[in-house]
Amino acid sequence: MSKMRNYISLFFVVLFLAWTQDSFSQTKKSREELKREKAEVQARLKEFDAILKQTAATKKSSIGQLNAINKQFITQNKLVNTLDREVKLINQEISETESKISQLERQLKDLKAEYSRMVYNSSKLNRGLSIIAFVFSSSNFNQLYMRLKYLRQYTENRKKQAEQIEKLSAELVQQRDLLDQRKADKSIVLAEEKAERSKLEAMRKDQQGLVNTLSKKERDIQRQIAAAKKQQEQLNRMIKAAIEEEIRRAEAEAKKENSTTTKKAGTSMPMTPEAAALSSSFAGNKGKLPWPVETGFVTIGYGTYPHPTLKGIVLDSDGLEIRTQPNSTVRAVFDGTVSKISTLPGYGLTVIVKHGEYFTLYSRLKSVSVKVGQNVKAKEAVGVVATNPDGNAEVHFQTWKGLQIMDPAGWITSR
Repeated sequence: MSKMRNYISLFFVVLFLAWTQDSFSQTKKSREELKREKAEVQARLKEFDAILKQTAATKKSSIGQLNAINKQFITQNKLVNTLDREVKLINQEISETESKISQLERQLKDLKAEYSRMVYNSSKLNRGLSIIAFVFSSSNFNQLYMRLKYLRQYTENRKKQAEQIEKLSAELVQQRDLLDQRKADKSIVLAEEKAERSKLEAMRKDQQGLVNTLSKKERDIQRQIAAAKKQQEQLNRMIKAAIEEEIRRAEAEAKKENSTTTKKAGTSMPMTPEAAALSSSFAGNKGKLPWPVETGFVTIGYGTYPHPTLKGIVLDSDGLEIRTQPNSTVRAVFDGTVSKISTLPGYGLTVIVKHGEYFTLYSRLKSVSVKVGQNVKAKEAVGVVATNPDGNAEVHFQTWKGLQIMDPAGWITSR
C-alpha cells in the first residue's frame, strides 16, 4: 500500500511539472502575439507622427486634417486597448503563477512527508538492525531474496523521491522569481498605459476642438463638397473614357490578329496571351499588392461614409485617400503599361496604368516620371505627390476591372 502511494505521488508530481511546462508555453505564445501586435501599432503611430509633423507648420482647420486626426485617434486607442490587454494577461499570469506556487508548496510538503514515512517505516521494519544484519538474519533463501528485492525497490523509490523533491524545489524557486518579474512587468506596463491614455485624451481634445471650428464653417464646407463632387465626376468620366478607348483598341487588334488574341469568358476586353497572363497574375496578387506610397495611412476609404462634421450628409468615394509625407514618390502597385496621363481640377496630374484587363489610377501628383505606353514594374515610380493648400500630401488611388470600379483596400496589403 505504501509502495502504491509512493507511485501515485510521483505520478502527480510528474503530471504537474508537465502541465506547468505546457501552461508556460501557451502563455509565452500569447505574450509573443500581443508583443507583435503592440509593436505594429506603435510603428503605425510613429508613421502618423512623422507624416503629421511635416505639415505642423502649415496645417489648417480642414476636413483633411480632421480625417488624419481621427485616424490617429483610432490607432492610439488601439494601442491603449492593447496595453490594457497586456495588463490583463500579466494579471492572469500572476494569478496562475501564485496558484502554481501554492500547488508546488503542497506537493513539496507531501513529498517530504512521504519521504519521512519511508525512512521511518524502513527503520521500524528493520527493528534497528543494520542492513547487512537485516539481510542475513533471513530464515531461508526465499526470505533472503525478498529482503534483497525490497531493499533494491526501497533504494530506487527513495532516490526517485529525493529527485522529485529537488525538481519541485527548483521549480518553486523559478516560479517565485517569475512572479517577481511579472509584478515588475505589470508596473512598467501600467505606467506606459497611463502615459498613452494621456496622449489619447489630448488627441480627443484636439479632435473636438477641430470639429467645433469646422462646424462654424458650414457654408464653406458645403461649397467644398459640391466642388469635390463635380471634380470626382470629371475624374470618373476621364478614366471610363480611357478604359473604353483601351477596349476599342484591343477589339481592333483582335480583328487583325485573330489567331493570337482571345477574349476570356467574363472579361470586358480581348487580350493577347501576354496580357491575359498579366491580368491573371494581377488577380492572383489580390490583397498582396504594395501601397502606392512607401509610408502613409488612409484618411478616406472606398464607398459611402458620413461627413465628419455635417449631420445627415453622406459622401461617396471611388478610391482611397492616402496621406503621406510631402514629396513622396508615388509607385505603380504592379507590372503594367502607362495607359493615360491627364490633369484635372482638384486631382492635379493623374496617371492610369493598365495591367491586362485591370487598371490602377494615381491622382494628386505634382510631377510625373513616366510616359504613355511605357512599361513599368511594381514599385517603380510614376510621379511625386502634390501638397494641397492645407499643407496635406495625399494620393488618390483607384482600382478597376474593365469598366467596373473596385475597392482598392481589398487589393493592397493591410496596414
